[in-house]
Amino acid sequence: MRVLVAEDERDLADLVAEGLRRHAMAVDVAYDGTAAVERLVVNDYDVLVLDRDLPGVHGDVVCRDLVENGARTRILMLTAAASVSERVAGLGLGADDYLPKPFDYGELVARVQALGRRSHTPSPPVLRRGGITLDPRRVQAFRDGRFLRLSLKEFAVLEVLMRANGTVVSAETLLEKAWDEHADPFTTAVRVVMSRLRTKLGDPPCIETVKGAGYRL
Repeated sequence: MRVLVAEDERDLADLVAEGLRRHAMAVDVAYDGTAAVERLVVNDYDVLVLDRDLPGVHGDVVCRDLVENGARTRILMLTAAASVSERVAGLGLGADDYLPKPFDYGELVARVQALGRRSHTPSPPVLRRGGITLDPRRVQAFRDGRFLRLSLKEFAVLEVLMRANGTVVSAETLLEKAWDEHADPFTTAVRVVMSRLRTKLGDPPCIETVKGAGYRL
């Protein structure tokens, strides 16, 4: 899952980003509204964690423009204002969810994961396919009951493949969904992670390479 955290409190933004990465998410950070808009134009995010009171371009404007442009990115709005009227106003702008500060971190993660499941075709909290069980909330994966000791990147790649429901996923899409903006598109990162993942999944092989197109689970 690819997430953008737009928050001007740098320490909070970095803590939120690092925590989401521990749940195998690819996370970029913007410290003001202008930077958030620039990243949203370039990258296809599943979820935007958006502070409402951003400097530069206000969070309300970021939210409204994203919705009006028909983006599929789901929006979790954060704000220090916790009144009902403020929540109603935020949701009225098109935000999918609303979380007042201070917030419980576990709740934030759960809400981001829930929104991520809705960013494409709705999918269940625990994914199952071909004997593989993947639980994003616990960051755990099993094959035929055997626990898979996956790195966070291997877990993220497997999650993208499972959410594709048997369709081919290109290397470019994997880079977009499982790596952040610092990934080099000309590296062999996808191929290396895919090789390790295949080894850990074991036999019979379950990841197919579709020549010139990508990978399919």
